[in-house]
Amino acid sequence: MKLELVLIPSTGDGHLRPLVEVAKLLLDNDDHLSITVIIIPSMHGFQTTSYSSYIASLSTTSNDRLRFSFISSADRPNSPDAEPNFISYMESYKPVVKATVAKLTDYAQPPSSRLAGFVMDIFCTTMIDVANDFGVPTYLFYPSNATFFGLQIHVQYLSDVEKCDIISELKDSETELEVPCLTRSLPAKCPICVVKQGVVTCFLRQARRFRETKGFLVNTFAELEPQAMSFLSNGDNNLPTVYAVGPVLSVKTTILRWLDDQPDRSVVFLCFGSMGGFSEDQAKEIAIALERSSHRFIWCLRRATPMGPPEEFTNLEEILPEGFLDRTSEIGKIIGWAPQRAVLASPAIGGFVSHCGWNSILESLWFGFPLPLRCLMEKDSDVRDRVRKMSEKSHMAVMDGLDLQTK
Repeated sequence: MKLELVLIPSTGDGHLRPLVEVAKLLLDNDDHLSITVIIIPSMHGFQTTSYSSYIASLSTTSNDRLRFSFISSADRPNSPDAEPNFISYMESYKPVVKATVAKLTDYAQPPSSRLAGFVMDIFCTTMIDVANDFGVPTYLFYPSNATFFGLQIHVQYLSDVEKCDIISELKDSETELEVPCLTRSLPAKCPICVVKQGVVTCFLRQARRFRETKGFLVNTFAELEPQAMSFLSNGDNNLPTVYAVGPVLSVKTTILRWLDDQPDRSVVFLCFGSMGGFSEDQAKEIAIALERSSHRFIWCLRRATPMGPPEEFTNLEEILPEGFLDRTSEIGKIIGWAPQRAVLASPAIGGFVSHCGWNSILESLWFGFPLPLRCLMEKDSDVRDRVRKMSEKSHMAVMDGLDLQTK
């Protein structure tokens, strides 16, 4: 019998792309499986150019086993909130998602196939109710790292079991938290998820709903985060089963034409995620540093906005140092968005300057590029050696997993 899975990603590049790659991995490992990915539109003002392009590409890649169902914003019922927050925004789409799944189940009647379950992003936990209505289990996809996941679970434990008033007891305190998923204590005032009212409320609500699922798919691997994976899997947390399914990467072989003409390991790639933007003063300082370095570069540069995603600069000549574009025209490229994985796949890339989002960290490890950290440059530091060993172990772990899949 054929089995049907429904995947519900959150909006945003760092959430949609990895879950689509998870869908492909699942299909590669089970010929009896088919998957429908339900795409919910972005909130007004939060859709980036790269996200729009990716959505457009998905519409041409559907097949018999991997289908994409695009929900229109026109289908959304009127929200009681004029400007809903992200959680209430996703909540407002619950009736539409339920109707979409109902059509799928009507189309695929037994005995040919049956709905087996849902896999959803961490910001789509409201859709657990939809899965319950259909009487099928929910699995959670956690696109970030296991360590942050463990912190979220631990903070929820402190609040609900230890009855700790998170904000009043930890905000502005000098307390250092002993968090089981970390190898070292954590200053309580550091994570915004612990000390900011609205964030804490959302953080705790999420963690409570996580426990209603059947299992967790985390975009990591045990050799990268042994402490966190041990904490999440030891059985003492009353958590569903945790599966390390990473690194989930869309490894492409296509590279930019300009990179083909550059020497190996000669280009610095600067890319700061779908929400990464800079003020004019910041952009000017980075430009000065790049020119003084004399290195070849690809720089993803966009303008920061007070609210919402970054936007394209309308005139780079006005914000960058005078003559910068002319002087660096042979050694550098400034673009608004880049196919990050394709760029990192190029042998011309020698370094990666990043905002250190989790997807970027995984891609950096996979392709073997250093991320610039001040402590790496300190004299007598052993961090370089530790990074090299971690990279070797990561590659060995991934290759071992690939060998197992092919046997």
